[in-house]
Amino acid sequence: MKAELLYKTPKSMLNKGSGFLANYSHSLNPYAGCSFACSYCYVRQSPVNLFRDADWGTWVDVKTGAAQVLAKELRLAKSKGPVTIFMSSSTDPYQPVEAKERVTRSLLEVMVDNPPDFLFLQTRSPLVSRDIDLLLRMKDRVRVSMTVETDLEEIRRHFSPFAPPIGGRLKALATLAEAGVPTQAAIAPILPSSAHFAQMLRGLVTRVCIDDFYMGDGSGGKRTKRLNLLPLYEQLGLTEWYGSDAYKLVRDRLLDVFKPEQVLVSQEGFAP
Repeated sequence: MKAELLYKTPKSMLNKGSGFLANYSHSLNPYAGCSFACSYCYVRQSPVNLFRDADWGTWVDVKTGAAQVLAKELRLAKSKGPVTIFMSSSTDPYQPVEAKERVTRSLLEVMVDNPPDFLFLQTRSPLVSRDIDLLLRMKDRVRVSMTVETDLEEIRRHFSPFAPPIGGRLKALATLAEAGVPTQAAIAPILPSSAHFAQMLRGLVTRVCIDDFYMGDGSGGKRTKRLNLLPLYEQLGLTEWYGSDAYKLVRDRLLDVFKPEQVLVSQEGFAP
């Protein structure tokens, strides 16, 4: 989706971790807004979008000077205690605009020079493999979590037509792992998938996190309910995948090929 770019200078970059991210000292968002515009994104029901006079996915705020702001805040935060960062909680740090603006890369450069205790990097974009050089310098202080909600491309197109194709994400996971970057696959949220999904992931990762609308939207599913997603499942005749028990099917399939300690559910899979 083509989004309107708005350039804004942030006063702060580090936000206190709370709620679903209470395990982190801070969250970090290089941008506001996200042009991937996934139908199920809980941020659609967050203040960052509800108070905008534009549809989710049609606007992106580019945070100019973000690296300089982070450098100052990071030094101060580290002087007060351990710093663990979740990037990002309300945007994708590698959405298309990042290829040109490189805000995320500039933030990584700051963290390479002054590393936090841990950085969790959540994305669904293959563009993350561009920054392997910086990620390797952070060694075991970083983990890249690649969202792969399904192995079926037709399902991806139905629910998130502007997000990167599944094949590109899987290839990026393989590239990161081969380079030695700590990774995981995040089936979050769970979308309809095939019985072969687990075996496909087994060749790429040794750690998988699964989550759904009920556990992972930060409101027990209330935000997601307001998005009225059920009709999207009805169009496919797959309403059984919308229920709160759907994750159990995927979990059990994963446990057939992964060890129990390699399959994490919801918040534990996103923890430091």
